[in-house]
Amino acid sequence: MNGDMLFVFGLLGVASVAMASNRIRFDIIALGVVIALGLSGILTVQESVAGFGNTVVILVAGLLVVGEMLDRTGIARKVGDLIAKKGGKDEARLLVVIMVAACLLGGVMSSTAIVAIFIPIVVRIANETGVSKSKLLIPMSYASLISGMLTLIATPTNLVVHGELQQEGHDGFNFFSFTPLGLAIMVTAVAYFALFARKWLPTVKSNSANTHSKRSTIEMFLAYNSQDKVSGYRIHDASELIGKPIHETHLPSTYGVRIISIIRERKKNEFSIFFGDKSVELREGDVLNIIGKPDAHKALDALPGVDPYEITERMRLLMRWEIGTSAVLIHPESNLINKTIEEIGFQSNFGLQVLGIRRGQEALVDFHQAKLKSSDSLFVAGSWGDIKELAKRTHDFIVLEEPSDNEDSPPSHKKAPMALGILSILIAVSVLELIPLTMTVICAALAAVFSRCMTMEDAYRSIHWNSIVLIAGLLPMADALDQTGGTDLIVDALMSALGTAPHSVMFSALFFLTAIIGLFLSNTASAVLLAPIAITAAEMQGISPYPYAIAVMIAASAAYSTPVSTPVVTLVMEPGEYAFLDFVKVGVPLLFLTWLVTVLIAPMMFPY
Repeated sequence: MNGDMLFVFGLLGVASVAMASNRIRFDIIALGVVIALGLSGILTVQESVAGFGNTVVILVAGLLVVGEMLDRTGIARKVGDLIAKKGGKDEARLLVVIMVAACLLGGVMSSTAIVAIFIPIVVRIANETGVSKSKLLIPMSYASLISGMLTLIATPTNLVVHGELQQEGHDGFNFFSFTPLGLAIMVTAVAYFALFARKWLPTVKSNSANTHSKRSTIEMFLAYNSQDKVSGYRIHDASELIGKPIHETHLPSTYGVRIISIIRERKKNEFSIFFGDKSVELREGDVLNIIGKPDAHKALDALPGVDPYEITERMRLLMRWEIGTSAVLIHPESNLINKTIEEIGFQSNFGLQVLGIRRGQEALVDFHQAKLKSSDSLFVAGSWGDIKELAKRTHDFIVLEEPSDNEDSPPSHKKAPMALGILSILIAVSVLELIPLTMTVICAALAAVFSRCMTMEDAYRSIHWNSIVLIAGLLPMADALDQTGGTDLIVDALMSALGTAPHSVMFSALFFLTAIIGLFLSNTASAVLLAPIAITAAEMQGISPYPYAIAVMIAASAAYSTPVSTPVVTLVMEPGEYAFLDFVKVGVPLLFLTWLVTVLIAPMMFPY
């Protein structure tokens, strides 16, 4: 083992520990790998940054744009509405319909996007039917992972393995090459949950089937902030606040309260609503919506010229039209993690006020000073425009629940037929291999913009740049292992231990090695590292590389065992009110079932 090989293994170990600690962003770790390989001389500078020009990176970016098109045109939401109609109120039937829908739709969309779209749909269905949401959310997230096993474009891990095969001089996979295997795993997973595993999940009480499918703004506020209350106050001519902009009133520092909105009467029964603009000067007769703790309200009652005021129903209606609220999850890959609301400058940057934070099913009392954590749930308020803009920031936030006050409409719902046409052409051209897949995906992404399903800004915003950097940054690691002999060393070790054993034993070893590494690295990273090892092992045995490549690809997507293996699973932890062991309890048996189906079926489709 030479010095360069030791350096690469050491770098891989440091990167693995850093990722497992979950204290450093994965994309930063990947960039660190690029720098280390380039400065060490193991790879040239051109080789160390070559991942950013890899076709896999272009494919992933383009497919994220296509997935965003399906979301913005309302196609994914229409699937959710269809689930609500077809699923009925039976728990097992609902579970089957939800899993199948999430899995099939995920075949052409990002798995993370599927979970983000389906969380509010599943919660709404649970509230309407009285079925526990905890019986549905984990199965839905696992089905989204299994969707990556259906088509070539369903997940970046497939594209990584596909690209590695082509780099080694083999034909890559076709669009539907492994779809029968993925369907078999889907059927197995659906049967597993419908017959057994759902009984092992906790039961979280859902809203009664007789209640509205969404909570009101007041109900949501009380769930997120049990300490504060909102009251109305009217300014009279004796108030010292008259003529002062909001930011000069010093109400937060003096009384510990905040002005949510200002209602100003223009004519009889006609009002203007002001929200979030701290430069608005207060006038006599203004009605202030103020939030604060009960003691703070008592102190405010003594302020001259400011009297308690009962908000009228007309005012409430106008506020519902002008001011929106939403509950959003902090994305596991958000750059807002470990920052407080004040450090972020939430209101100045997003135009929204945070009215409460929930963590682990508990409302935080002093949430302004709390550092945000992955899957924290924030209750925010602001203009409907700012609420919609926040929902577009899919790298930082996932919309969890919107109140019954908001009638949601996808921004480009009229373009749904056009989006379906683009998707159909993408699939047809890919299946027929009329032009290279990379060009096909780029054309589909441009078609989404030219057809006005989305703007170019929306397209750029839809790309998860942290995932792009992660893939591009780790691809050179596989090259470094190959050039220093590290790949051969690992393969030789596998061959020494299992070279004379049946091929199914090596297949199983590669499967579980990929799955175990995926517990510490991302599933994409595990595919990047194990794909060349699997192909080399097959070549040394003199057999087809496709079965072993399939083992790596399926295992990389089978990240069921813990809630931290992938954001696809992490996202359902808070809304489903799950404990860590809930995932282990149902995820580990499903991993073994996935292996069993794969080791039996894959060799029949791709003979050794």
